[in-house]
Amino acid sequence: MEYVIEMNHITKEFGNFKALDDVTLCVKKGEIHALLGENGAGKSTLMSVLFGLYQAERGEIKINGKPVKINNPNDANNLNIGMVHQHFKLVHNFTILESIVLGRETVKGGFLKMEEARKKVVELSDHYKLKIDPDAYISDITVGMQQRVEILKMLYCDNDILIFDEPTAVLTPQEIDELMKIMKNLVDEGKSIIFISHKLNEIKAVANRCTVLRKGHYIGTIEVETTTKEEMSEMMVGRKVNFHLDKPELNTGDVTLSVKDLTVVSKTSHKNIVNQVSFEVKKGEIVCIAGIDGNGQSELVYGITGLMSIQSGQVLLNGKDITRESIRKKSIDGMAHIPEDRHKHGLVLDYSLQENLVLQTYFEPRFQNKGIIRFNAVREYAKKLINQYDIRSGQGEESIVRDMSGGNQQKVIIARELDRDPDIVIAVQPTRGLDIGATEYIHRQLINQRDNGKAVLLVSLELDEVMEVSDRILVIYEGEIVADLDPKNVTVQELGLYMSGSKRSVKA
Repeated sequence: MEYVIEMNHITKEFGNFKALDDVTLCVKKGEIHALLGENGAGKSTLMSVLFGLYQAERGEIKINGKPVKINNPNDANNLNIGMVHQHFKLVHNFTILESIVLGRETVKGGFLKMEEARKKVVELSDHYKLKIDPDAYISDITVGMQQRVEILKMLYCDNDILIFDEPTAVLTPQEIDELMKIMKNLVDEGKSIIFISHKLNEIKAVANRCTVLRKGHYIGTIEVETTTKEEMSEMMVGRKVNFHLDKPELNTGDVTLSVKDLTVVSKTSHKNIVNQVSFEVKKGEIVCIAGIDGNGQSELVYGITGLMSIQSGQVLLNGKDITRESIRKKSIDGMAHIPEDRHKHGLVLDYSLQENLVLQTYFEPRFQNKGIIRFNAVREYAKKLINQYDIRSGQGEESIVRDMSGGNQQKVIIARELDRDPDIVIAVQPTRGLDIGATEYIHRQLINQRDNGKAVLLVSLELDEVMEVSDRILVIYEGEIVADLDPKNVTVQELGLYMSGSKRSVKA
């Protein structure tokens, strides 16, 4: 059997930490080969070795049967290897066309020649039904569209081996379906794809074979068609995973959060992006706001939490008007916020893990004395939370958060927010881009909050999560609440109709 890629016995170390320990990956020509593992299992590290971003301490790489040395991404590109990174590497003030040709420009007499490039980009876009506008600026397009640009970049370079690193983490369900079709078309044309994921449904939908990593070790390679999701998840996590959440009966108390006629105006279009939204969340319940991305749910949360100013309306927490309070004051009053963009609003990426864990509380007497941070107290507190919330990182509390996996970054935010014993937890896309073990863990944390008499406001695009976790579903469409539903009495299909605006309920 000739493999297009062979990575044999790869070991990669960061100081004393072995990110990869004797890992082997073999990919056949013309297959979609999934790479499955929890956050921090070593998937991205292995691909970074293949793409030349890291050098392995031990092991060899063969491309089409020949040993190769890949010192940097240019070497990888010369071997026809392309990669769509988990966090896109695009220049925000470039156009789509400029971003695609960057590093592969045609220059004549010192001037850029873009005509041929434009023709090739448009042809590729049409051929793969990517529907891009070459003159749109990266800063103005959606994350789904940015991903298409990354794919076009690989195709423009005529890459034969394509690496997709967690490509669906930031996409809507509709965009995910489109991406799956594109991947199948690429393989039909003789490309070979490595698909890094921890979503078992997606692997079952597109992959031929799957290699599983766990904590930097090679666990095995399986045929996807003949392996169940339960078997795959057990290989990935090392234990049986419960796909069904057990929730005690609902036992609600007083109203914790009350939102009255909230209106938020868009910064760009100056229209009402949230239009007179009213709802309540009681102690002991999880209320979920469901909707297709871009229907005002982000701005609604920004308005409630203070990240965006509101035009009109009121926000009450335990009966107290906190509408115009500062973010710190809202936090002290009992509001916790797990934001949708963990990098932009959740963490200071170049701070250490321990510093991020006290971002909301460093000013309290236990962590400072006369304005001087008591680092010993911070360190002990961080160790407690790292242990309690199973936060994994290379250097413990000293780890720089930027270098941690997405799932562990998310656990840092959850540990920080929940340990403050808040009255209302506002969780936006809390499991976006997380593996099945981390997702199960975070759902359990939210349900624990509910069972301890706290109020939870969940915002999610994942319909499985909406149906499984929530006690009540509010559907948002074009900035308005169009339905108030009981998950026990509604189907996913019916929920989809409300989300697309095809249906409204009388109650809303």
